[in-house]
Amino acid sequence: MDQGKGDANGGLAEATASRLKFDSDGEVEGVGMEMEVEESPEAGAAEEVIGSDKTSADYYFDSYSHFGIHEEMLKDIVRTKTYQNVITQSSFLIKDKIVLDVGAGTGILSLFCAKAGAKHVYAIECSQMADMAKEIVNTNGYSNVITVIKGKVEEIELPVPKVDVIISEWMGYFLLFENMLNTVLYARDKWLAEDGVVLPDKCSLHLTAIEDAEYKEDKIEFWNNVYGFDMSCIKKQAMMEPLVDTVDANQIVTNCQLLKTMDISKMTSGDASFTVPFKLTAERNDYIHALVAYFNVSFTKCHKLMGFSTGPRSKATHWKQTVLYLEDVITICEGETLTGSMTVSNNKKNPRDIDIKLKYSLNGQRSQVSRTQFYKMR
Repeated sequence: MDQGKGDANGGLAEATASRLKFDSDGEVEGVGMEMEVEESPEAGAAEEVIGSDKTSADYYFDSYSHFGIHEEMLKDIVRTKTYQNVITQSSFLIKDKIVLDVGAGTGILSLFCAKAGAKHVYAIECSQMADMAKEIVNTNGYSNVITVIKGKVEEIELPVPKVDVIISEWMGYFLLFENMLNTVLYARDKWLAEDGVVLPDKCSLHLTAIEDAEYKEDKIEFWNNVYGFDMSCIKKQAMMEPLVDTVDANQIVTNCQLLKTMDISKMTSGDASFTVPFKLTAERNDYIHALVAYFNVSFTKCHKLMGFSTGPRSKATHWKQTVLYLEDVITICEGETLTGSMTVSNNKKNPRDIDIKLKYSLNGQRSQVSRTQFYKMR
């Protein structure tokens, strides 16, 4: 491992979209795999607030004022090129349409839309990056097409009653950590026309199991003996914090299972909290040290299905994968199944944080285990 930082019972279309493999341009890999489908005024968040008066949302938006975050996202070719290809190759979705870009950042998606012939683009950005976005828009000659609005989506008003398209790159680590999904759903309910389109419109969360003895020893077991001192109390905390990192495909021990599919055009905010079962079947004799979650993103309204995967067998993205280390080292034989359930919910104190409850059990030839573990993404 490199160091670094929908419903499971949904319809066939959702399940198919979530399992497809996408190439680096965001198109479905493989012959015959194409899918035909039917056709800011200041809001006060920028004011300087001292100490405990600052909310978690303020810190979240402040973090997106730093250029480094935007540089990382823009240099994520899988992410950015997929959005560009969706906009340019499916220009019928954008041309002569009113577009709302939620969480516009530098304005790159708005610029893609303007270049593709959008009638007008409203780019909402709450962080200080909105000021840069305005300058970028002006510099590139699109100030007559793109209006940058600085503020929170929930607090601003658009100069139009409805929009034809909502586009957003709202996904966080583990899909749902520090995400902007609720903001996108708010914008959808308030401004999207009845026959409007949300881009992307489908996201799915997946799970697999890996062997990771060396890294677990380095990151977790390390606390058992630190220069001769027992610091194992920290080990318990370390186990509760999912690790965002890049997993080598060779570490995968089991099949990959679809956990949840979300239809952004129809879902409610409550659908992002769920409990789903899983059943992971070993593809070889090996040890399991951790479960790994990743997500796929699909744009199903294009002439052909487009999207990308953040899975360990796909080209790396800045989202990497999310590793949940297990207290047990599980010895599993080929064909045996690790069964359980995963509960995902927003933290009550900070809705942008994620609480995860993992139940798992195995009654195998070499391991018998049944355990419940809790994780906190902070």
